[in-house]
Amino acid sequence: MAAAARLILLTGATGFVGRQVLRALAERGCTVRVVVRQKAGDAPPALAALAAAGAIESVVTTADLWSENAAWYADACRGVDTVIHAAWYAEPGLYLHSPKNTDCEQGTVRLAQGAATAGVRRFAGIGTSFEYDTSAGTLRITTPLRPHTPYGAAKVATFRALSELLPREEVEFVWCRLFYLYGEGEDPRRLMPVLRHKLSAGEPVELGSGTQVRDYLDVRDAARLIVEAALGSVQGPVNICSGRAVTIRQIAEAIADEYGRRDLLRFGARPDNPADPPCIVGVRD
Repeated sequence: MAAAARLILLTGATGFVGRQVLRALAERGCTVRVVVRQKAGDAPPALAALAAAGAIESVVTTADLWSENAAWYADACRGVDTVIHAAWYAEPGLYLHSPKNTDCEQGTVRLAQGAATAGVRRFAGIGTSFEYDTSAGTLRITTPLRPHTPYGAAKVATFRALSELLPREEVEFVWCRLFYLYGEGEDPRRLMPVLRHKLSAGEPVELGSGTQVRDYLDVRDAARLIVEAALGSVQGPVNICSGRAVTIRQIAEAIADEYGRRDLLRFGARPDNPADPPCIVGVRD
């Protein structure tokens, strides 16, 4: 079946990653059913920008995605060929250690159960590089899993549960592990927006040593890779990464050069987090 003829169910369509996934699906001519959160008493979610992409078949609303049961998910998945599950709790500064990760894990398993009941053919979930033993530095899909945070642990538990559940139900399963992302719609509390905000205002930026090595990818490119994996035939884990190593210092200096203000960068003004891995770089096998 051609990709454009498939009905895709997308969760997290208004999020940092999800909105770009929706855009990438629209570029591929796909028809999409989106699941979005609607708080009690609110008007239906404003999805005008998303609808403008011309890809939305229908909008399913819920007060709390993570509290719905498998029967609700099965109903939402009726007639769906492929699920792309981009929703997860991801508030900067809180998500790594939040108990909400357990809610997301359990809700995702119920979504997978409902998808299987509805006869969904393929399920694409979103994982993280934090599932790996990050002491390895260079991370392949064969790198052992050894999460160090509740967020990473919940993603590993979800991956393992779905790896067992979905193939047993004859549902194809691909798990897209995201590395570091930046770009349109990024939360203002994250590194690059903070740098640009302070530098544009002529304010100094206090940083750690800047020696940490990272793998950054534009969220638009990440979304295209997610959609490619979801609409393709590969199964199991895949790394969504650039494969390029860059230091935090290099990132900060490149952004400072946009404003001609390297003098505002204060490396070493803040202590490095001892729990922060020195190197995380992905390999797209």
